[in-house]
Amino acid sequence: MQKYESWGRYPSAKPETVKPVFWQDEIADLNFSSKSLLPYGFGRSYGDSCLNEGGVLLDTSGLNRFLCFDEINGLLRCEAGVSLAEILEVIVPRGWFLPVTPGTKFVSVGGAIANDIHGKNHHRGGTFGCNVTQFELLRSNGERFICSPTSNLEYFQATIGGLGLTGVILWAEFKLKPIQNAMIDVEEIRFENIEEFFEISAQSDRDFEYTVSWVDCIATGKNLGRGVFMRGNHNQSKYQSKEAVNKKLPGTVPLDAPEFLLNGLTMKAFNTTFYHIHLQKRRIKTVPYDPFFYPLDKVDRWNKLYGKRGFLQYQFVIPSSDNHRAIREILGRISDSGEGSFLAVLKEFGHIKSPGMLSFPRPGVTLALDFAFHGDKTLRLLEDLDGTVRRNAGVVYPAKDARMSAESFQQYYPNWREFEQYIDPKFSSSFWRRVTSPGHIKG
Repeated sequence: MQKYESWGRYPSAKPETVKPVFWQDEIADLNFSSKSLLPYGFGRSYGDSCLNEGGVLLDTSGLNRFLCFDEINGLLRCEAGVSLAEILEVIVPRGWFLPVTPGTKFVSVGGAIANDIHGKNHHRGGTFGCNVTQFELLRSNGERFICSPTSNLEYFQATIGGLGLTGVILWAEFKLKPIQNAMIDVEEIRFENIEEFFEISAQSDRDFEYTVSWVDCIATGKNLGRGVFMRGNHNQSKYQSKEAVNKKLPGTVPLDAPEFLLNGLTMKAFNTTFYHIHLQKRRIKTVPYDPFFYPLDKVDRWNKLYGKRGFLQYQFVIPSSDNHRAIREILGRISDSGEGSFLAVLKEFGHIKSPGMLSFPRPGVTLALDFAFHGDKTLRLLEDLDGTVRRNAGVVYPAKDARMSAESFQQYYPNWREFEQYIDPKFSSSFWRRVTSPGHIKG
């Protein structure tokens, strides 16, 4: 029986009802319940933005049909429950690729829009929402809006990054990018500290479509911020196979990992080992797109590695500062805490503005980390990091949040009041009530 939980498995929330949806006309009347509604795709949001405690979840994964594919102009139209994995299987052999993809392909198109996902090419392609040409939005009063940059623009802007609160996205159309084959030319560079990261990043954004780094968040002193920089471009050979790759089923984590495995010693051992695996300063290779974009998808339910208490992912972006003072301060706090992360991903966002009102990406440096949930100790650390992010005009990503305060959210996203007028009256989420509930509203 499917569990309707978030990917981080914290916090837990139990909906009163789950209504699976298979046909667009099936949900013409969204007033079948007196409880609040929220669309739910594949549950890959980390925190509670995909949860609706005591309300109704509309499981839209059954809206999984392809509707139209313009192979001349690279325009794909499909229902909102189609996953990025299903799309890749269809388009890659035909010489096309997703305009933007996150670190997992097991997200729905509706979820990609609602969270305005970003990827390794933000500096070149912006967010997923930048590439959406139109979608159909169903409101609880039965109205259906075709939303685009030229039609119902306010709902277009509110729904992109709108956390599923403006209604149900029934289908969407977006632009694909042409490719020659299914391979990626990759270069990996080991860097010694955060200063060297910024030097490589500045060079890479000019010549590489995709850039991202893994960071050893345990390292201190002269090695603070050391890691491995990965950059790549689509291979341009016309003679490589366009067939989809990596047909093997992923391995799986059958049980929750015991908590004693998640401690400072194992974290330090993992980070040190991973860093030194890359013995060469620079390594060049050509690989299928799958392991480059989706290394974690090789292990099904890898979230169980964090045990029954789950984990919190924390991603922020802060503007560049003098001598990268803010990011150095945050890396130092994480290292001092001993609460480090197996997964720490560092990248610089570009200047392409998303059309979404509440979209997270903006120019600056972004860091994403996983923290095993150790109760108050973990929550205090993240609240401490929030303070640094707020003081440096940064923001935290709602799609990955499980605990930010109302004060923090309202400072990060001052236009939330403008956004609020486009929320469907029947829709809500555990996240939204937490960050905007009466008594927690600033001003």
